[in-house]
Amino acid sequence: MRWYALPCLLALWLAGAAVAEEAMPPLRYCDYPVYPPISWEDAAGEIRGVAPRAVHAVLGRLGLEVEMVVLGNWRRCLTDAAEGRVDLVIAYRSPEREAYLAFGREPLLQEEVALFYHRDRPLEVTRLDDLARYRGGLLFGESYGPRFDAFIEARGAVERVASNHQNFGKLIRGRIDYIAHERRTGELLIERMPGAEAIEVLPLTLAEDALYFAVARHSPLARRLDDLDREVASLVASGRIEAWLRQSRQAYRREAPLPEELP
Repeated sequence: MRWYALPCLLALWLAGAAVAEEAMPPLRYCDYPVYPPISWEDAAGEIRGVAPRAVHAVLGRLGLEVEMVVLGNWRRCLTDAAEGRVDLVIAYRSPEREAYLAFGREPLLQEEVALFYHRDRPLEVTRLDDLARYRGGLLFGESYGPRFDAFIEARGAVERVASNHQNFGKLIRGRIDYIAHERRTGELLIERMPGAEAIEVLPLTLAEDALYFAVARHSPLARRLDDLDREVASLVASGRIEAWLRQSRQAYRREAPLPEELP
């Protein structure tokens, strides 16, 4: 009887080993919630928006647990991903980031980068090179594609800060000439921001880029990029991302805390 039992015991051991190999601890998703309707924090301190909702939906469909990490600025999220403390971010692709992040192939959504300026100090800009004569504002860690990043590195005069609130305050006070920002986020921010009535946006689209699931190369999740792509493609094709964008925009207007006066 013992010999007959051995094949069964071996099969059970192999099955257990396979399950153990596939099992993952909770995955750490890092968010910097200052980009409504993509990611924002409501009055109760809950992180809302399309990005965290998509992360929970995709990982949930794969049977994976997720733990959200919120840090003080976007650069810290990227640094923690590079140094092994974070598994996943939602980000734009760039050559620098590809050194430590494995990007999916399926874009979660497309973004337009626009220029915000003070109506009393209009910009004469019809192409990227025209920005060389102006001083701009960006957040720490922001990247808007290889062409824009290369221009800023070579010829752009920019000041980087930790928050949109601070950035728009500098624009109002005349300390910078423009802010490069996602169009839909910037337009939503200035709807509710005290003192921002004088801020306008150029119709020019400075750049177009896509947000992707980006997995730290150290993470066990990097082995499942194909699974992530399949679920992201399903979300987009179903129309849920566009529906979540509309819902998040409406919820932000109702439920986000009112911003303080601009500094």
